Amino acid sequence: MEKRRAGLVIAAALLVLLSARHPTANIHIETHDVTDVNPQRFHAAIDVGLVAVKLLVTWTAETVAR
Repeated sequence: MEKRRAGLVIAAALLVLLSARHPTANIHIETHDVTDVNPQRFHAAIDVGLVAVKLLVTWTAETVAR
């Protein structure tokens, strides 16, 4: 009976660990001009299972008026 109870406790603990979300770092670097309606963007995401990193970089494309 003790082995069964211990098994249930271990199974419940594993279920809680598997349902928990892993840490994620969100990094936003926004250097575009506020009036730019279509800024250039770069998106990247790396997820190695234990931790994830998401990166967003925006910038204004240089336009040359002639």
